[in-house]
Amino acid sequence: MRGKVSRRTVFAFIGPAVIGLAMVGIAPLLYAGWTSLHFFNLTKLRRVKFIGLDNYESVLTDPVFWEAMGRTFALLGTALPLQIVFGLGIALVLHQPRLSLLKTLTRLSLVLPMATTYAVVGLLGQVMFNQKFGVVNQLLGGVNVNWIGDPNNAFIMIIFWDVWQWTPFVALVLLAGLTMVPVEIEEAARLETRKWWTVLRYVQFPYLVPGLVAILILRTADTLKLFDMVFTLTRGGPGSSTEFISLMIQRVGFRGFDQGLASAQAIILLIITIVLAQLYIRAFYKEV
Repeated sequence: MRGKVSRRTVFAFIGPAVIGLAMVGIAPLLYAGWTSLHFFNLTKLRRVKFIGLDNYESVLTDPVFWEAMGRTFALLGTALPLQIVFGLGIALVLHQPRLSLLKTLTRLSLVLPMATTYAVVGLLGQVMFNQKFGVVNQLLGGVNVNWIGDPNNAFIMIIFWDVWQWTPFVALVLLAGLTMVPVEIEEAARLETRKWWTVLRYVQFPYLVPGLVAILILRTADTLKLFDMVFTLTRGGPGSSTEFISLMIQRVGFRGFDQGLASAQAIILLIITIVLAQLYIRAFYKEV
């Protein structure tokens, strides 16, 4: 009797959360999987029919899809290492003793970029980097650099804004890992050697691994599905220079109205994200 009551009590507490998660996360995923196996065009709803893996074949043989995926991985391979390097540097500086006031002020300032939504960051970039009226060109002496209209500059702009917005997140996570290092061990290591990278490698790094894995997984997932900031800043242009995979999915699904093909692209992106997450875990936790 007690066991039954206990299970009912547990379900009463976690049941609503599980049901909500299923409705918000699992149900749309199942619907996307179902849609990806059908010919599903919003302009031809009467012609919806099962076509098996044809959508996946179309996606995997589409060079435009792989070009968008290549641009997305170029963004990931550039922005994520920069975020980790800058974030680790900030965390190491804030971890130094005798910086209590500076630590407090810096932590408060680091929250601001993370609290700014992607769309607002994109609109802010449009204003600041406008070729004629932007404050950046004015600060550079009135130069006439086309930051958003040039393909190379636009791609660099996306990297810059992503690094600016999410380096503070990396710094705070790594700083939390540094605070877990036993003070006695760290002080003893600093007495043995003055090389900060030796202390980082052999004393501090093991405590940074859990946070680093979380950063890699979360930031990889966020970067692969980056949409709002890019859409408000460049709308995928000029040309297709900043059309990342998320913008391509939006274009195919909501401007081309091909929900089946867009769902197949989204499922493939999800699979790639899961595979990368597993690779991160295996690379840093070799015992798994």
